[in-house]
Amino acid sequence: MKKVNPKKHLGQHFLKDEQIAKKIVDALTIVEGQRVLEVGPGTGVLTKYLIERCNDFQAFDVDHESITYLRETYPDHAPKFIHQDFLGSTFENAKLFKVIGNFPYNISSQLFFAIYDHRPQVTEVVCMIQKEVADRITATPGNKTYGILSVLLGAFYDIEYLFTVKPSVFHPPPKVNSAVIRLQRNDTRHLDCDEKLFKRVIKSAFGKRRKTLRNALKDLNLLPSVFEDAVFDKRAEQLSVAEFIQLTKMISTDGDLDGV
Repeated sequence: MKKVNPKKHLGQHFLKDEQIAKKIVDALTIVEGQRVLEVGPGTGVLTKYLIERCNDFQAFDVDHESITYLRETYPDHAPKFIHQDFLGSTFENAKLFKVIGNFPYNISSQLFFAIYDHRPQVTEVVCMIQKEVADRITATPGNKTYGILSVLLGAFYDIEYLFTVKPSVFHPPPKVNSAVIRLQRNDTRHLDCDEKLFKRVIKSAFGKRRKTLRNALKDLNLLPSVFEDAVFDKRAEQLSVAEFIQLTKMISTDGDLDGV
């Protein structure tokens, strides 16, 4: 059977450590009636343990070589290996699913934005990502690494940093440490604010994170009176999820708000 070669342009770093692979899959809660979607299965190091625990799964990879290898290795599950970009996939509105994977470093942020967009369906995520990204996602207010994904994902998920993974357990070894995190859907189904505006406010606030909110949110064309509130003296990294929700509610009352 032809060996799968890691491809630099796809950001592939194949995990070699079986114990870590099993630990990652064991961190996912398998629930009857909920499908598990694996992103970037590569050589199937996670897939083999996923098959042991879950029959209802699909694995997405843009690497044809990887998909061919997995279909040949697990012929009984061949239709479940999809040669398709997860980011370009559409999912049934009513179907709940979980996500697992060793996310390619070069698209990990895009994957998390996709997960956020599908938050009514995605009940849990267990993934390995670049440690720097993991630190940002799990950061709390007041931390320099606290950012857009910290707030967006934190509004709908309970987020845990599980463990760090050294470069030596990959082929080829990446130049950075990796980390495994878990996101579990919380009880929040809808925010007490305009969720589209909530996302826009967060992106604008962190887009100029060194500035106070008064300056960072100028592109929203708010009435001058709105900026009189003391919250606008703060910077984005100082606000909790709840405070961003309150800020969004405050801004949404401005009748002169442009483009929302």
